[in-house]
Amino acid sequence: MRTVFATCSVDYSGRLNAHLPMAPRLIMVKADGSVLVHSDGGSYKPLNWMAAPCSLTVRDPEDEEAHVGISEVWEVKHQKNEGQLVIRISSISFDHSEEFGVDPGLIKDGVEAHLQELLAQQISDIFGKGWTLVRREYPTPIGPVDLLVRDEGGCPVAVEVKRRGEIDGVEQLTRYLDLIGREPGKEAVRGIFAAQEIKPQARVLAEDRGITCVILDYDAMRGIDDSDNRLF
Repeated sequence: MRTVFATCSVDYSGRLNAHLPMAPRLIMVKADGSVLVHSDGGSYKPLNWMAAPCSLTVRDPEDEEAHVGISEVWEVKHQKNEGQLVIRISSISFDHSEEFGVDPGLIKDGVEAHLQELLAQQISDIFGKGWTLVRREYPTPIGPVDLLVRDEGGCPVAVEVKRRGEIDGVEQLTRYLDLIGREPGKEAVRGIFAAQEIKPQARVLAEDRGITCVILDYDAMRGIDDSDNRLF
């Protein structure tokens, strides 16, 4: 990972246009190619970002850019759509790269681990007749996706299981889908984001990326609560 503290402006063009005026910010460039721009606030959420797969090129400023103090320009282009992030840097106060190595993946809490186990056993009950399990903890270069299954037509589906579904979980599944989709015979892989609760923002992002959201009833899956016989 590369971290850069810089005074910069950021322009995004794609499904919509957005502009961040010149200010001190943190730029993160991750090993998968994704680029994130953070301010000193807003918790974990970046002000703007470009998710992998994308390419980063650095060019010298044009005359007009150099005239207003720009020292270098980063152009980040998405490889599957028209999205582009242009970062114009006037100064850099810190620039450091660190090799993290292979990430062991997220260690789930007891509920998430049990949800994954139960879902693997109940694939056809939850998703529909004809669905089958290929493998739990299906490996990718950045860690395993919870389940790889096949739908009634035999098409591959990657399933990420969470107790609470939030935006970072959608981003995680998006990265898995990109990597699995590069494998022969899995180019048409699609995703399911399954959780006991899914935040509205996460649902909007998932649906925008073609990912299906599924709510899991933990008690019903454990056989201690019959949702069909509830009064309310």
